Amino acid sequence: MSEEIFQRLLQVVQDLYAETKSLTENDSELQLWYNRGYADGMVEAMQKLGYSAPLEAAGVVVDRSLIAGHELLPWGKAYRHGFEMGEKETGEVL
Repeated sequence: MSEEIFQRLLQVVQDLYAETKSLTENDSELQLWYNRGYADGMVEAMQKLGYSAPLEAAGVVVDRSLIAGHELLPWGKAYRHGFEMGEKETGEVL
């Protein structure tokens, strides 16, 4: 069952990454920053739960430099909130 859930969550992460591909060009798009943070939080939770190898095989890598230096700005806060929620909710599901 966990493998099936993991595959569904992986698809959500990939969809969110595709949606937020042009993120750095849209600093004012707070929803996009939240969504990217959510995806990164999901990946963090999955890695902690032992899914690092399948994430790497799928080419899912968190770009930790994306938010560096922006943490206190509105989009940085949106990202951080999304990250926290993605990590929490993924941990609850898996």
